[in-house]
Amino acid sequence: MEDIVWFKDLKKTDISIAGGKGANLGEMFAMNLPVPNGFAISAGAYKRFLDYNHVAKKIYSILQGLDVENNSLLQSKANEIQKLIVELKIPDDLKDKILEAYEYIDKNKELFDKLANKNLDIFRAGRELPLVAVRSSATAEDLPEASFAGQQATFLNVKGKQQILDAVKKCWASLFTARAIYYRIKNNFPHEKVFISVLVQKQIQSQKAGVIFTVNPLNNNDKEIMIEACYGLGESIVSGSISPDQYILDKTFLRVISKKMNRQEWMFKTDVNLKQTIKRNVPEDLKYKQILSDHEIRALGEFAKIIEKHYEIPQDIEYAVESGQIYIVQSRPITTLNKGEEREAEQVEKGAEKILKGLAASPGVASGKVKIVKDKDNLDKVEKGDILVTIMTTPDYVPAMKRAVAIITDEGGATAHAAIVSREMGIPCVVGTEKATHILKDDEIVTVDGTAGVVYKGSVSVQHKEEHYETVKTKVKVKTLVDMPDFAEKSAKTGSEGVGLVRLEIMIADGKIHPRKYIEDNKKEAYIDLIYRGVKKIAGAFKGKPVWIRTSDLRTDEYRNLEGGDEEAKEDNPMLGCHGIRRGLRDLDILRCEFMAFKQLHDEGLNNVGVMIPFVINVDELKKSKEIMREVGLEPVDEIDFGVMIETPASVWIIEELCKEKISFISFGTNDLTQLTLGVDRNNEVIADLFNEMHPSVLKQMKFVIDICKKYNVETSICGQAGSNAEMASFLVKAGIDSISVNPDAVNKIKHFVSEAEHGRS
Repeated sequence: MEDIVWFKDLKKTDISIAGGKGANLGEMFAMNLPVPNGFAISAGAYKRFLDYNHVAKKIYSILQGLDVENNSLLQSKANEIQKLIVELKIPDDLKDKILEAYEYIDKNKELFDKLANKNLDIFRAGRELPLVAVRSSATAEDLPEASFAGQQATFLNVKGKQQILDAVKKCWASLFTARAIYYRIKNNFPHEKVFISVLVQKQIQSQKAGVIFTVNPLNNNDKEIMIEACYGLGESIVSGSISPDQYILDKTFLRVISKKMNRQEWMFKTDVNLKQTIKRNVPEDLKYKQILSDHEIRALGEFAKIIEKHYEIPQDIEYAVESGQIYIVQSRPITTLNKGEEREAEQVEKGAEKILKGLAASPGVASGKVKIVKDKDNLDKVEKGDILVTIMTTPDYVPAMKRAVAIITDEGGATAHAAIVSREMGIPCVVGTEKATHILKDDEIVTVDGTAGVVYKGSVSVQHKEEHYETVKTKVKVKTLVDMPDFAEKSAKTGSEGVGLVRLEIMIADGKIHPRKYIEDNKKEAYIDLIYRGVKKIAGAFKGKPVWIRTSDLRTDEYRNLEGGDEEAKEDNPMLGCHGIRRGLRDLDILRCEFMAFKQLHDEGLNNVGVMIPFVINVDELKKSKEIMREVGLEPVDEIDFGVMIETPASVWIIEELCKEKISFISFGTNDLTQLTLGVDRNNEVIADLFNEMHPSVLKQMKFVIDICKKYNVETSICGQAGSNAEMASFLVKAGIDSISVNPDAVNKIKHFVSEAEHGRS
């Protein structure tokens, strides 16, 4: 192994020579990325240094049997080894190689050799020695997958021969910091198999610097890039000394979707005369300014995409900006995604104990008393401010859910009832924990972090960085989802252009009586009034904007707990059973009552109400439904918007026949369409990872439907939860959809993606 290896001669597989950091710099240098020139003092050179001084056995004997949990002893042993190493001598020939490479780091050494016929003294005379960064890059023999990022030393603004040699030895010594020793022992890495390379790289005199994550580490969103920026050297960010600017980009279009500017009082700078890093105040006129220009943000986003694509894994990248020129100074894999949620929160109270992990279903943080609900008979135990803990919620849990400040379930995925309702109510929710009802106890205090999918013991302070989106105008309408009349006014203030879906089941659950019971007790008017009052509140809040109501979709398992619901049939698979319009056409009195409520609203001037029928599989269902509407006194399509939900593959492939029968609109119900296409139970947390609305088979069906509907001038929309997904929104805009319905908290965010997609399409 060569002692000195220039970046141009390294590739990503050379971890055993230059460590992960050095190998990556060499790989990026070969990609013609703007990487400052440099060289690696190889891991072999470090081994030779140890052998030359006959010190390896002594080092490992000091570490023999060390109790790393004894902090004072660990620190003492670490200091002893580091002191030993920095006092050792570097072999003369190795010293010469290091210094020669250093002198020509900012020049073309091969050209100097050729011109001077290897008489380098001619060119040494009067030359200013360069400023360099000296960085550690640890590796492990026979353990190329090991990562030791951030454990060893880095020295900036190093200048001068002796300073270079001292920095190199300090980097070698940093292989034995207390932190590094602790990590190796805890992870069973033998000390004698871990070595270190030292990277010497031209120092960039950055006016700005920072870090890029090619996946948003706050929420593990692989469709977003996060960039952090500071004035001066990037050390202030890496060390956590300041709160940097933060920019979130949509990875597809590189549009900035959120910016957070933080006042920066001071920065690290290079003092060339002192040959060291110094702390200086940020000029007053810069303290409140956006640090990176929009052009620089986009350029960094481009570099991030190139680097991630090349490595085929999310990257943590360091950059620097000098006189307007961007330099990439480091890249390594992000190792914290889907592990420890600390990265997802801006701040978590010290000592916080995680007791449960599940799926992050609804964002936010709340603390309160646990109330375990095993069935509907326990719902009254949930008081205002409690945390509802249950196996899985159903619509008749809604009254208790409204009193709760957060919800935790054993089962369910991101589209389960608890997740959907929690998002609309704006309360934290963690689903799919598998064991919440077994681990937690009544009246126990816990903190629910619905953003990260974590439950903490006790009342804990957890802070997440907030996203802010400016309102933009789009050609494609962005609507919202509303089920609960009490939250309609709040949803109307989001800037949405209507309601793409109102589910009657929430109102029905609030009434606590099964619709069939109203009919059997000759109380049809009471059922009509229940629907009328609920829809009126929503339609009134969105007056002048379309509000599309789905007729009741009563699954037999979800409403058995309502009064009169005990007579519901017991089906093996209610998801595929008697619900949707197939049930409405069997219980005609129920469907007729719902239509009569819509007629009453229409007569009162609330003609923004439209109706759609769910779970359609044939044209006859549409024809019969329209006949019932005519019977109550409204002509479908002509007098009231009348549409169908596309949530079965059958409805996809008969879309032309449905259009010929005349409909005002269609709306994709992606939860069921995905479930039925992929054969994945969306309530089953065990296979939640297989539930993918972006599956090519689902997307192709949606594009097919949109194309047919355009031919017949039928409006197209989406009302499933997938509309709140930025990638889905971008796809639908390109496919030509007319409107997208999203969760209330996602309206402005999705508008940004829609606007960018429209711009890209135009």
